[in-house]
Amino acid sequence: MLQGLVIAHLGKGLAVESPEGEIVLCHTRRRLGDVAVGDRVRWAPCEGGQGRVEEILPRNTVLTRPGYAGKIRPVAANLDRVFVMIAPVPEPDWLLVDQYLAVCEHCGIPAQLIFNKLDLTSGEAEVMGPLEDYRRIGYTTHRVSARTGMGLAELKHILQGHCSMLAGQSGVGKSSLTNALLPEKNLATSTLSAKSGLGRHTTTTATLYHLPEGGDLIDSPGVAVFGLAEICGRELAAGYREFQPHIARCQFNDCRHANDKGCAVRAAVESGQVCPARYQRYLKLLDKLAARSGTG
Repeated sequence: MLQGLVIAHLGKGLAVESPEGEIVLCHTRRRLGDVAVGDRVRWAPCEGGQGRVEEILPRNTVLTRPGYAGKIRPVAANLDRVFVMIAPVPEPDWLLVDQYLAVCEHCGIPAQLIFNKLDLTSGEAEVMGPLEDYRRIGYTTHRVSARTGMGLAELKHILQGHCSMLAGQSGVGKSSLTNALLPEKNLATSTLSAKSGLGRHTTTTATLYHLPEGGDLIDSPGVAVFGLAEICGRELAAGYREFQPHIARCQFNDCRHANDKGCAVRAAVESGQVCPARYQRYLKLLDKLAARSGTG
């Protein structure tokens, strides 16, 4: 069997790239389950120049999202980093930002923040305060403008040698930044379709692109939210990195860090060690989890 990298879903098949850069359209055995873009696989050649994926090699990381009928679907595998994007316009959804960051903490994927649309002055002041809160708890932030190119050289350097993904609410400029990082994206998509023998516009989920400066970028335009699908309340709290030094000091092991007696996290909020706004958003996400599980 041959080794390969899954770079796209094409119709009901997979585009698998060999170490030499050849792309083969492959199908999978049902028993394998869901294969994600970014998976490293073993495959065997079949008739018609196609292949069959026989094995998914162990994953370092995987991001998931809710699927149909409560099934969990993988978004991307073997990611090294997720960059969460915000912008002055539209007004940042900090609750969504916290959800992304908590999921990344849970999955063991380092996350950083990108402040896009740096060329806009309207709304910038409202963004900088919360951004400083994230910097204080150890999140790296980058200031860029996909429109003018400000900050792109530094970002391209940081992306080198890693497999990354951009995430963010609608309107923050994720597509514009992706196009700025991948100036030949449309050409790459056409080449992918031609090599696989299928027509264009057959890519249904994420696609992995090789960045010109080195590194890979998984573009997942159809997935707005990855999420809380596999997280419980205790794991959500651990996903707030500034909670972690205090959780062990809570009076009870099953503390939800809400109205619980002897909660060290709440005490840290009251003493100014934990950002009150972040804590309030944690409570909202906790309620969201409870509503999903029917325990609220």
